[in-house]
Amino acid sequence: MSALSLPPASDGLAFALTPSIVADRAGLDELCVRVRDAARVALDTEFHAERTYSARLMVVQLAFDDGAVIVDALALTDLRPLVLALTQTTVVGHALSADLKIFADRYGLVPSRVFDTQIAASFLGYGMQISLADLVRSVCGVRLAKSQTVSDWSARPFSERQIEYLVDDVVHLLPVYDALLPRLEQKGRYEWVFEECSELGDIERYRMDERRAYLRIPGAMRMSRRELGILNELVKLRDAVARDRDLPVRYVLPDDVVAGLAATKPAKTDDFAQLRRFDGGMKRQLGAAILEAVARGQALSEDELPQRPVRNAAPARDALVSLLGAVIAEIAREAELPSSLLVPRAALERLAREIPPDRESFERVLALQPWRLWLVAEPLWRMLRGEAVLKIEGYATGDPKVRLVDEPPSQQL
Repeated sequence: MSALSLPPASDGLAFALTPSIVADRAGLDELCVRVRDAARVALDTEFHAERTYSARLMVVQLAFDDGAVIVDALALTDLRPLVLALTQTTVVGHALSADLKIFADRYGLVPSRVFDTQIAASFLGYGMQISLADLVRSVCGVRLAKSQTVSDWSARPFSERQIEYLVDDVVHLLPVYDALLPRLEQKGRYEWVFEECSELGDIERYRMDERRAYLRIPGAMRMSRRELGILNELVKLRDAVARDRDLPVRYVLPDDVVAGLAATKPAKTDDFAQLRRFDGGMKRQLGAAILEAVARGQALSEDELPQRPVRNAAPARDALVSLLGAVIAEIAREAELPSSLLVPRAALERLAREIPPDRESFERVLALQPWRLWLVAEPLWRMLRGEAVLKIEGYATGDPKVRLVDEPPSQQL
């Protein structure tokens, strides 16, 4: 796998001061042609997500090697042609997941070729959550004015400060890409970044697994299978109502009310009185539908009931997970990467719970991308097999380090 062959960004960024604003269909059609013809396009969005079921897109900002464009997403309510055009080029952005989720939710499309500068920076020692402002200052020596972070993006027309902010958030992305790329290639990590970013371009990443959405409700781990069956029906009902009314799910039924309904299993309207937070408005609007959902959960056969979630590892296994985490931390330190980037704790918990007997099943249980396996599989397997041990060195001199070292053959079990 090789790096994308992309042209360098323009020098000076003088064009950034006079972006064009697209607010009609003719302008959008011209922009789509420009996007499709471009080798790469920088992308950012502004949206409001506080009072709606899914984020409401307000502005889309694009930057090319020769100019910047602001798209008024309120004036142009159907941006599907633009999203479709973006699927035909390479999209560069920072913390792209939230931006792409909007496209996935609204249009069922996401660009497949993406480069996330936040992900790339994490492979170069900047940490997992570096902001665009900090990265631009470090890489480009430019300080961004972030005065409009909490701006009301539904207001029109845009103020001069808003336009400056919108442009700043997108116009430096291509120069940042050009600066990070040779450093990634020098360290031999561009392919790793390419693998990580490829996941952002997978539409399945943004689709909620409705079969397991109920597990996000606090208290689900303690419920019986019957209660989980009822909880699942209630969560599906809540989601459907929230989607239909374009409201956050918590505005329809808070999590604690959903959990309480699953536990009390109301069979008639009077049973709602058991729940202090179930108010009259909820009863009037959703009472009948809730009773039907509870009845559906009660009617499920034993075979149809959800399985209870696997509980946290027992103390001995929890200790093993912690030990494996120490190995991961040492590998991350040597690779100059954040440890949280390498292996999720859930993967270590699976290793401790399932105890895979051979290398093939061990790697299957880890379920990691190739670059991660290349870094962690061998040392983890050696330690689990007793062929390597963790040692602390340098404590007496005030510079302690954890080292994974080979165990002498005579001491191996």
